[in-house]
Amino acid sequence: MAETAKRIDTHELPFVAPCNDLPVFAALDWIALGWKDFKSAPKISLSFGIFFTLTSYLLTYLGWHWGGVILLFSLLSGFVFIAPVMALGLYSISWQINSGYTPKLTHCFHESIRHLSNELVYSFVLLIIFLIWVRAGSALHIFFPMNSDSEITDFITFFSIGSAVGSVFALIVFSASAFSLPMMLDRKTDAVTAVLTSINAVRKNKLASMIWASTIVLSVFICLLTAYIGMVIIMPVIGYATWHAYKQTIKPNLWPKNKKLSDDNPEYGQNKPSTD
Repeated sequence: MAETAKRIDTHELPFVAPCNDLPVFAALDWIALGWKDFKSAPKISLSFGIFFTLTSYLLTYLGWHWGGVILLFSLLSGFVFIAPVMALGLYSISWQINSGYTPKLTHCFHESIRHLSNELVYSFVLLIIFLIWVRAGSALHIFFPMNSDSEITDFITFFSIGSAVGSVFALIVFSASAFSLPMMLDRKTDAVTAVLTSINAVRKNKLASMIWASTIVLSVFICLLTAYIGMVIIMPVIGYATWHAYKQTIKPNLWPKNKKLSDDNPEYGQNKPSTD
């Protein structure tokens, strides 16, 4: 009892949750587990995938119709930044599957409402980064070679500058979001603690995090090459893999668990299959 009370006393909790030392290619295991979850709940997974795809088409239309190619790339990049918030439902599905429950969309919506305050704080931070990135993306057009006699080196300079600027924003968002949202779903913690925990885990597992980030970038590139069709499958798998990445990386035992699906919760208890 004393130990339980100690866990709930937030004043005695550390500033960040500790993390495990990851193998360099841990991302491969996470992708395999994500694919396993996808096959366990194909209908719900495809629903999320279709939602991501339609949202991408909408952003493309708005960007192309109102601002041209520069705004389009900025909006798509921003969508990649905000996608972790939208993927909270995928983390819930993965949790349900691996806890022995039949996954349901209603539980995903319930979890989103339960964590609305933390989501708003997290989304606000991402929104600020997104707006700055859109502004930076719009400003990059001054480096675009407009003359008909421009050389290949001029284009290389333009893309190099754009890549460098984009990499800075991507590093910030990736470090903050790699493990933070799954932790907020799993444990009673605030957004600041979850974000700092994620940044700390990325810092201590640089190589593994770099491969995981590269895997995500490659997945997004495949989605673009397939005119977003690949998102139908790739985005749910990445979402599930992110949940498993959190479970294998973060050690949040000091923080009390959020009450989600459980046998003693009458709102959800009937959802768990019988073991008889």
